[in-house]
Amino acid sequence: MSTTGAVLARPSVTSRGRGGLLRQVVLALVCGGYATGAMLGWGSPRIAVIMGDFGLSAAAFTAAASCFWFGWTRSGRFRPAWILFAVSSAMAGLGNAVWGWYEVVLGIPVPTLSLADFCFLLFAPPAIVGLLVLAKRPVTKAGWICLALDAWLIAGSLLTLSWSLALAHSAQLSGEGASVARAALSLAYPLLDIVLVSIVLALHLKRSPAQRSAINTAIAALALTVLCDALFTLPVLRQHYRSGQILDAGWFAGSILLAYAPWITRPVSASGADRSSAQPRRGAPPTRPIAGSLAALAPYLAAAVCTLGVLYNVMDGSPVDGTVIFTACGVVLALVVRQAIMLLDNITLTQELAQKENHFRSLVQSSSDVIMIAAPTGILRYVSPAASGVYGRDADELVGSELASLIHPEDLGAVVHEVRRFLAAPAGEEPTTRIECRFRSGSGDWLNVESTINRHHGGLIFNSRDVTERVRLQAQLQHNAEHDPLTDLPNRALFTKRVRHALGGRRRTDAGTAVLFIDLDGFKAVNDTVGHQAGDELLVQAARRLQESVRSGSGDCAARLGGDEFAALIVGDGDDDHAARECHILEIADRLRLALSQPYRVEGGTEVRVAASIGVAFAEPGIGSGALMRNADLAMYRAKSAGKNRVELYAPQMQAEVARRAELATRLRAALHEGEFVLLHQPVAELGTGRITAVAAQPRWRSAQGILFTPAEFLRVASGGPARTEFGGGRGGSGAQEAARMAELGRWTLEAAVEQAARRRAAGHVTAVSVRLPAGRLVDRAMPPRAVETLLAKHGLPSGALILELTDSDPRVPLDELEHRLGALRRLGVRIALDGFGGGYAALRALRRLPVDILKLDRGLVEGVVESSRLHKITSGLLRIAGDLGMQSVAEGVDLPEQIVALRAMGCTHAQGPAFSGPLDESRLRRALTRGAYAVPRTDAPVLAAAALPVRHGGGHSAALSAGPGGVPHGGIPHGSRRPEPHTHPPLRSNNETPVPPT
Repeated sequence: MSTTGAVLARPSVTSRGRGGLLRQVVLALVCGGYATGAMLGWGSPRIAVIMGDFGLSAAAFTAAASCFWFGWTRSGRFRPAWILFAVSSAMAGLGNAVWGWYEVVLGIPVPTLSLADFCFLLFAPPAIVGLLVLAKRPVTKAGWICLALDAWLIAGSLLTLSWSLALAHSAQLSGEGASVARAALSLAYPLLDIVLVSIVLALHLKRSPAQRSAINTAIAALALTVLCDALFTLPVLRQHYRSGQILDAGWFAGSILLAYAPWITRPVSASGADRSSAQPRRGAPPTRPIAGSLAALAPYLAAAVCTLGVLYNVMDGSPVDGTVIFTACGVVLALVVRQAIMLLDNITLTQELAQKENHFRSLVQSSSDVIMIAAPTGILRYVSPAASGVYGRDADELVGSELASLIHPEDLGAVVHEVRRFLAAPAGEEPTTRIECRFRSGSGDWLNVESTINRHHGGLIFNSRDVTERVRLQAQLQHNAEHDPLTDLPNRALFTKRVRHALGGRRRTDAGTAVLFIDLDGFKAVNDTVGHQAGDELLVQAARRLQESVRSGSGDCAARLGGDEFAALIVGDGDDDHAARECHILEIADRLRLALSQPYRVEGGTEVRVAASIGVAFAEPGIGSGALMRNADLAMYRAKSAGKNRVELYAPQMQAEVARRAELATRLRAALHEGEFVLLHQPVAELGTGRITAVAAQPRWRSAQGILFTPAEFLRVASGGPARTEFGGGRGGSGAQEAARMAELGRWTLEAAVEQAARRRAAGHVTAVSVRLPAGRLVDRAMPPRAVETLLAKHGLPSGALILELTDSDPRVPLDELEHRLGALRRLGVRIALDGFGGGYAALRALRRLPVDILKLDRGLVEGVVESSRLHKITSGLLRIAGDLGMQSVAEGVDLPEQIVALRAMGCTHAQGPAFSGPLDESRLRRALTRGAYAVPRTDAPVLAAAALPVRHGGGHSAALSAGPGGVPHGGIPHGSRRPEPHTHPPLRSNNETPVPPT
C-alpha cells in the first residue's frame, strides 16, 4: 500500500477499532455486574436462585441464538461449527431452565437424576465436534494420526491427574450406595470435560489461521465453561454449591463470550473464507517460533503431566490405582507411536530438504542471473558463479568488497535512496523492489544492470542480470521513433516536444523564440526527372545544410516534418527590442533560404537546383506549441503562393484568411447538397456549317447575391490560390478535402448532365452532351466500373449521346488501369475526348496509350493562332496528328471569326467559345438547339501570308466518323461536310514581335 493509501485507510480502521472496543467494554460491564451480584448474594436468596438458574439459562440461550443466526446467515467452511456451538449452548440453557423449574417454580430440591443432567451431559459432544471443525485439517494420513495421538496424550494426562486428585474419590463415593446411572453421570461430566479440554488445547496449538479472533474467543469461552465444570466436580465445592454463587459468574461469562465470538471479525464469503483458510493474510507477521515450539512439545508435556500424576500417588503413599496404570500405559504407548511417526517424518523431510537444497544450489550456480547477498553494512557476503560470465569478474573476487564501489557514481545516490525506502517499508506491503544502475565490469566498462532486491536476515539479496543490450535497443528504438530515417533529423513528434519545452521553459526575458517552416520548391520535378534516389540524396544534403545553419548547443533545433518540408526552432536570446529580434530571425531565415537554394550534386554527378519557401512565426505570451507551428505553416504557404523562394513572416490576417476559406469550403459543401449549383451548357459547333453538334456541360455556383461563379473562380477562392483544372485540387494541407469535394461535384455534374440530356432527347433534341471528368476519377475505387452504364440506364439515355472529357493528365494515374476503364466505356458506346491537348507534357503519352475519339485543343493553342506563325505551325501539326489517327478535333476558347477561319483551314472540324455562344441555361439552350446552327464566316482570303493553309476535304474526315448508337453521329458531327473555301488574311506580324504563349 502506498503512503497515501495508508493515510486514507487509517480512519476507517480506527473507527472499526473503536466499535470493537465499545462492545468489549459493554461485555465486561455485563459480566462484571453479574459477578458483583453473585459475590454480594444478589440481595436475597430467592433473587440469587433466580439469577443462578434462569440468568444462566438466558445467557446460554443468547449464545445459542447468536451462534445459530451467524451460522445460518453466513456461508463457508466454519458454518457447521457455529451451528454446533448453538446446539451446545441450547443444551446448557435447557439444563439451567430445568434446574430453575425445580428450585424456583416448584420450590423443591433438584432430583439426583433429572432431565437437567442429560441436558448438561449433551453440552460437551456438539462443542467437541464444533472444535474439530475449527481445527486446521491435516493434509496427510500421518498428520491425522498425530492429531489423534495429541488429543489422546492431552486427554490421558488430564485423566490421570484428575483421577489422582478427585475422580477416584468421586467414584468411590458414587459406588457406595448410588445407583449405576448416578455413578455413570458423576464420571461422565468430568470425562467429557477432559475430552473438551483436550480438544481445546489441541485446537489452540493447531487452529486454522482464518477468523483467528473469533476462534480464540470461542476457545476462551469453552475453556472458561470447562474450568467451572471442573471446579463444580470437586466434592468440596459441590457439597456447598448453591445457585447464584460466584461459580455461576464463570458459566455466565462463558456463555456471553460465546455469544460475542462470531461477531468479532467481519463476515466473509465462501470464496473469501476459502482463500483466507488457504493463504495467510498478506502483510501479517510471521508465526512466532514459540508457538511452533509449544506445538512440538505438546506430547512431551502431556507425558510429563501423566508422570507427575503417577509420582504423586506413589509419593503420597496411596496405592497405585489400576485406572492410573492403564491410562499411563496408554499415554506411553501413544507417545512411542507418535515418536516413531515423527522420526520417519523427519527422515523423509531431511531427504526432501537435501534434494531441494541440491536443486536450488544447481539453479543458483547454473543461472544466468547473478545472485548476491549483501550484509547491512553493504559488504557482499555471497556472489553466485554467474558473475564471471556476466560481469567478467570471479565471484571470489567480489566477495568481501563493498557494493557501493561497484556502482556508477551517478547512479549511487538513486540506488541508496531506493534501498533505504525499501528497508523502511513494511515487509508485507512491499516484499521486493527493483533498481537499475550501471555496474563496473572486469574490463572497466560500465554495464547496465537490473536487480531485484529481497530482504534476507537483516541484509539484502540482489538478483541481477545484464540488460545492456536491452537498454541500447530501447535507446535505438527511441531514437528511431523520434528521428527521420533518411536524414536523421528530429521528426515532427520530437520537434513538437522541443517546441513545447522551449515555450514552457521560457522566462520573461527569453524573448525572440521563433519557428521556421521550410518547403523545397521544385523538389517534385527533381523526383520526376532525375529519380527518387537522387531526390533522397538532395534531401540528405539539404538536411545537412539546415543543421549546419542552426546554432549548436543553444537549444536551436532542425527537423524534417515529412516529404520536402523541414522546420527549425530558434530559441530567443532575451532581446526585448521587437524590431531587432524580427530582423535577426529574418536574417537567419534568409541565410537558410540562400543555403538551401545552392546547387546540389546528386547521383551520377547531376547538378540540380531547388528553391526554399520559408514561413516564420514568433512565440507570443500564452501561445501553445501547436498554434505556433500552425502559424509558421501558414506563413510558409503564403510564401509559396506569393511566388516561392522567399521568406514570409506570420501575420494574424493569415489565420483569418484560413478561417474564411474554411468557411467558404463548408459553404460550398452545403451549397452542393442544397441545390445551389446549376448546370450550363456551351454549344459545340461544326466549323464548316455552324451546326450545333454537341453541348459541353459546365457547372456554376450561384452565390447568395445571385452571382454565378465558374469552377476556376470558386476553386481559386476555396483554395486560396489558382486552380489547376476544373475539377482538380489545389495543393496544401487541404488537398485531400478539396479532392473529395471536387469528386462529389464531379458526380453531381455527370448525373445532372445525363438527366438533362435525357429530358432534351425526349423533347426532340438528340444532341450529345459532353461532361468533363478527371482521369483520376475514372480509376477511383469509389466509382464502380459500371457506374456510367447504370446512370445511362437509369435515365434512358443512349450511350452514344454521352462524351466524357479527360480533364487532366496526372502522371500518378496508372495508365494500364485507365486504359482498361476507357476501353470498357468505349465498348459501351461512350465517346472519349482528351481535353486540353497541347497544354501538358503528358498529353502525347496519353494520346499514345489511351483509346481516344475526340481531341480538344487547349485554349492556349487557339488564342494566338492568327498572330503567331510559330503557334500556327504547332496547332496545324497537332491537328494533322489527330486527323491521321482518325479523331475528331474540337478547339476551345474560340473568340474571333479569324480564329474560326484559320482553324477551319488547318483541318479543325469543331469549336466552342464566345465566337458562337457562351454557356447557356436550359431554356436558351433549347432555343439554340431549335435554331440548329450558327453563322460562320465565309472568306477565301489566305490566313497567313507566309504560306497557304492546308485544305482538308470535309468528306474525307467525316466519312471516318460513322453514326453512333441511337442514330446520333459520333460527337454529333454530320456527314458530308463541305470543303472550306480558300481565304486570304492580311500579313501577320513577325514571330519576334509576338512572344510564344506558355504551354
